[in-house]
Amino acid sequence: MDELRFAAVGLNHNHIYGQVNCLLRAGARLVGFHEEDEALAAEFSAVYKDVPRIATLEQILEDERIGLVTSAAISSERAELAIRAMRHGKDVLVDKPGMTSLDQLAKVRRVQAETGHIFSILYSEHFESPATVKAGELVAAGAIGEVVHMVGLGPHRLRKESRPGWFFRRSEYGGILTDIASHQCEQFLFFAGASDATILSASVDNRSVPDSPELQDTGNIHLSTGRATGMIHVNWLTPDGMPTWGDGRLFIVGTTGTIEVRKTVDLSGRTGGNHLFLADRSGVDHIDCSDVDLPFGRQFVADIRDRTETAMPQERCFKAMELALSAQVIAERNQEKN
Repeated sequence: MDELRFAAVGLNHNHIYGQVNCLLRAGARLVGFHEEDEALAAEFSAVYKDVPRIATLEQILEDERIGLVTSAAISSERAELAIRAMRHGKDVLVDKPGMTSLDQLAKVRRVQAETGHIFSILYSEHFESPATVKAGELVAAGAIGEVVHMVGLGPHRLRKESRPGWFFRRSEYGGILTDIASHQCEQFLFFAGASDATILSASVDNRSVPDSPELQDTGNIHLSTGRATGMIHVNWLTPDGMPTWGDGRLFIVGTTGTIEVRKTVDLSGRTGGNHLFLADRSGVDHIDCSDVDLPFGRQFVADIRDRTETAMPQERCFKAMELALSAQVIAERNQEKN
């Protein structure tokens, strides 16, 4: 494969731009896109001016020159799109969540195993976050010893007036743990060096948007690998005064040190995002991670070429979604009881 040709299908979430740009930086070529919504298509065309709009999804699926489909379609539609793409001989990169039910996950797993094609999710709060990537390098190098505990915080600004209707429908967005917390589930597995984990407790609630009863604006997960524990909190409660969409933070406790990552903002006054604080036996250091290399894109393109799993193991991609989906089920059962 001299050049990876890819197409974008389903532009419903603006994360599609991050996905496309990640692939372009890695040397892949965007050869077309399909989107039925005229406004979304026009917005995409304004950014990628020379990329043709393809009239039907079938044209993309049947084009053997296209090796990859990337999508940020409505969350509940991503699994079926991925299944169709893999059955047409294509690898797939989607936005999180990759699916919205355990049944969809089982179907995607089965088709991925049957076809041997790559199904990947761009967990951007890890792979597109330089400070998180740096934290991974430090943990791998033994900077804080063995990981004992992780706290992942994922607050987001709701921007209610700008959200499409599907964003507020539980059947289409999948629930807050399925959606946002899949980021933190993947990070927990990654930093703990684990292939599996147990959900100890989970909860969801709607505390601020009573006129949108299907939207969950806060959620929590407590989980364990047996050697490491994790706490995850996500919400749609970022205040208007916050200078970014959310004060995403990551805390990692090891046997000989700790790491704190402030992904988007340092409220103590340092400019910009991507701040990392390392405390170990020799002291405390602040590391500016703004120039840290992001390897996911080129690793992913190489994986497509070489049929390897260097960007992210296929099983961890699935397991992170399994944990988020399972936590969502537990949380909603508990909510019904209460």
